[in-house]
Amino acid sequence: MSTDLVRWRLDVAYDGTAFSGWAAQPGLRTVEGDLGDWIGRVLRLAEPPRLTCAGRTDTGVHARGQVVHVDLPAISQTSRRGPQDTGTVLARRLPRALPEDLVVRRVTRAPDGFDARFSAIWRRYVYRLWDNPSEADPLRRRHVVRHLDPLDVALLHEAGTDLLGLHDFAAFCKRRDQATTIRTLQRVEAVRLPDRTIEVTVQADAFCHSMVRSLMGALTAVAAGRKDRVWLRGLLTLGARAGDVTVLPAAGLTLEEVGYPKDADLAIRAAAARTTRSLPEECP
Repeated sequence: MSTDLVRWRLDVAYDGTAFSGWAAQPGLRTVEGDLGDWIGRVLRLAEPPRLTCAGRTDTGVHARGQVVHVDLPAISQTSRRGPQDTGTVLARRLPRALPEDLVVRRVTRAPDGFDARFSAIWRRYVYRLWDNPSEADPLRRRHVVRHLDPLDVALLHEAGTDLLGLHDFAAFCKRRDQATTIRTLQRVEAVRLPDRTIEVTVQADAFCHSMVRSLMGALTAVAAGRKDRVWLRGLLTLGARAGDVTVLPAAGLTLEEVGYPKDADLAIRAAAARTTRSLPEECP
């Protein structure tokens, strides 16, 4: 096998129900663990390769549009027919090898400067709810969360606009050492579908740990009439985790899509994303 490494982009989807999140953990089934293990087997590597994803999903969170990069040889010699393009081998063999709840939809050579995590300019999630349990579809119970209180979807949509922009979202995040909670929330949209499912689209440049599910907990509290928008806006000023914000269940959340800039800007974006975010200083 060639020792010259090439960066490959993998577009990945999974049902997160049976996974303990993305990140590999000893003794637990994870997306990174399964995917890395099968890539190693398919290419007959000495050990699973290191994977980098666009967004580390938590336990039980699903993905339709996860993006992963992995550095592998350009040529794989796993076939008796001689050297073969590594991407071709992965695209052909992974669908046969992977479990049914994990799919690699596409394998392509990554452009120069591409980093699945740091080159991304936005991540789009959708959270799905039923607010009338009697109308819930039991066949979708692993992907849509029941909410016991009726929700005003128009109010939920309007309240989401109060959180848009560059803010410190510490009130909505589980604190991690040396990790910033400053993010730019680009989009919050709520709609009720004909089947009565409520879909809330949330998009940001990046998300911190548990942020989307905490946002949903706050927004549904307003939409159910338990809290008001003054309370919601006040959360942005706390600078610390809010004890009265509920983290909604993981089952309703799906990573739908990740956006990247033009190829020429990938490296520039990756370098900028590695810098520490800060809020603009207010004028006296």
